[in-house]
Amino acid sequence: MPLSAHLNTFAGNPLDRVSERRREPEWLADQLETEGTTVLAFWNGSALVQEGDGGPHLARIAPGLAVELAGGDERLLFMGLDEQGCAVFALDLEGGADPAEGLLRGRGRFANLRDLAPVLPASDCGMAASAKAVFEWRRRHRFCSACGQPTQVAEGGWKRLCPACKVEHFPRTDPVVIMLPVRDGRCLLGRQTSWAPGRFSALAGFMEPGESIEEACAREIKEESGLRTMAVRYHSSQPWPFPSNLMIGLIADVAPGEAQADQTELEAVRWLERAEVVKLLANEGDITLPPPRAIARQLSAFWGAAEPSG
Repeated sequence: MPLSAHLNTFAGNPLDRVSERRREPEWLADQLETEGTTVLAFWNGSALVQEGDGGPHLARIAPGLAVELAGGDERLLFMGLDEQGCAVFALDLEGGADPAEGLLRGRGRFANLRDLAPVLPASDCGMAASAKAVFEWRRRHRFCSACGQPTQVAEGGWKRLCPACKVEHFPRTDPVVIMLPVRDGRCLLGRQTSWAPGRFSALAGFMEPGESIEEACAREIKEESGLRTMAVRYHSSQPWPFPSNLMIGLIADVAPGEAQADQTELEAVRWLERAEVVKLLANEGDITLPPPRAIARQLSAFWGAAEPSG
């Protein structure tokens, strides 16, 4: 049974992470030699996929080949156990030469997760998001932030140790509040100058230290539109592995007042009636919403389908 009625793209990793076993290097090594173990391959952030009857899906390679390509533990990540109890690892490859044209020829093609999100099975999206986020963290934490010395991989790829000052480093997730301000049967969307022409979306921003989710939501709405938040309702969340964010989806009731774009983060804001949102979801209208993989669209769809009094 799903934990949430709203399963966003990149959520729903089906693996049992068995995090307690990450501390057992002998057990991890055994899994790489156990029948049934498979490995997902990534290259510069792109995932190796194969075409099937139902469309593309994550390709699996044999652990022996993965170990050979990895050349050690540094590029391997223990993902967890699947429903059959078989281990799943991920391999992080780098460099300018496409491995699908070399040692991985015939095993699939590498593709960007943003492009794959609409067509991959939900479970594959969840696994790929986890692996990509950890690999992005690994690339950014090869040196200790405390003393500057090189770090070493530990616990199946989920920790890095500094042998010099003994500091332990763990993958980080940056929380982002993303919210739909609503009032009197209308919702507010905003637009950034860098977006495609006509694109509008929910308001959003990174949480700051010492803030609750509700406080961050109210601050961002005030900063970006000048409106005051009265109440905040949680909708759902979404892992967003670009590089490692957690989008916290909210519906915010705002007080009466004139909405004005701050001209720093947003160039324009616009109030929309519920009927207008429904048309935009059907790709009808003079502006566009984010694609279905984005939680911003799911917030709009949820509000658009709500009772008129909501």
